[in-house]
Amino acid sequence: MDRRNFLKTGLLAGASLTVPGIYGNYFAKTSKVTPSNYDLIAIKNGEPEVMFDKGIEQLGGMKAFVKKNQKVLVKPNIGWDVSPERGGNTNPKLVKRIIEHCYEAGAKEVYVFDHTCDDWRRTYSNSGIEKAVKDAGGKIVSGDTENYYQSVTVKDGKVLTKGKVHELVLDCDVFINVPILKSHSSAKLTASLKNMMGVVWDRGYWHRNNLHQCIADYATFSKKPTLNVVDAYYVMKQNGPRGVSVDDVALMKSQIISTDMVASDAAAAKLFGIEPDSVSYIKIAGSMGIGKKDLNTLNIKRIIL
Repeated sequence: MDRRNFLKTGLLAGASLTVPGIYGNYFAKTSKVTPSNYDLIAIKNGEPEVMFDKGIEQLGGMKAFVKKNQKVLVKPNIGWDVSPERGGNTNPKLVKRIIEHCYEAGAKEVYVFDHTCDDWRRTYSNSGIEKAVKDAGGKIVSGDTENYYQSVTVKDGKVLTKGKVHELVLDCDVFINVPILKSHSSAKLTASLKNMMGVVWDRGYWHRNNLHQCIADYATFSKKPTLNVVDAYYVMKQNGPRGVSVDDVALMKSQIISTDMVASDAAAAKLFGIEPDSVSYIKIAGSMGIGKKDLNTLNIKRIIL
C-alpha cells in the first residue's frame, strides 16, 4: 500500500466517528526495520483478540516477554460496573486472549486484578472480565482490601514519593498493562500511564496533589509494565471515565502495543484526536525522560486487517 492510499484509508476508515488529527505522521511513516526493533504496533479493523494475535506476532510473540514457569500479572481497567459496549473497561475478549498467549508461552500462573471504582464484585462480573479470565485459566484477584498493598518509595517522584502498591505488581515476573482508551474528566485521557492508578491503594492523594505530576511520577517507579496493550475497540469519546450511555462511545476497532508507556499514550492521544502534549501527564512524563513521546522518532508497524 503506498503512502497516498494509506492516508486515504486511514487508521479509522469505516469507523462510526471521524476524529480530527488522526491522520498524523506516525501512521504515515514507513518502516523497514525488523520486527524485533519495532517500538510500537498500531492495528485496526479487527476483533480485539485477532488484533492482538497479529500485533504480538510483530514483536516476536509472547515468548519474547513471558518465559517458562513465570508468574504474570495482566492489569486491565475493570473500574466500572458497565457492559463492554459502554467502553468503560478493557474488552474481555482482549484480556482472555492475552492470558491464553501467556500460558502458551509457558507461564506458570496468570493473575488479573484492578482497584475498582464501583463495587468490585459487580464490576468484575458485569464487565465480562471475570468470566474471560476464568475461561482462559487465569486467576482473578480482588483489589479492594488495603492488606493486599505494600508500602513503596518512588525515589524519582517530584510530588508522589511514596505509596501503597498491590502485592501482585511487586511479586510478578511479567507485568502486562492493558488499559482502555477513553476520555477522563480530570486527566483528559485514560491509557497506559493513567491505568497505573488501579494498582495503588491511596490514589486519592493523586487527585488532591497535582494529578498529572503524580501519574508521571509513578511511571518512574522501578516495577514498570513489561508490555502495554491499549484497547481502542470501543472508545469513550466523552463523559469519561464512566460514561453515560453507548452514545458516548465510538467503534474504532483499533489497538496499540508497545513496551513504552509514554509512546503508547502519545499514539493513543493521536488516535483519540488530540495532540500528546495537550495531555499534561504525557508531556511531563516525556520531559522526565520516562519514555518517548515524539512519534516521529519511533519505528512503527501499522497493520490493517
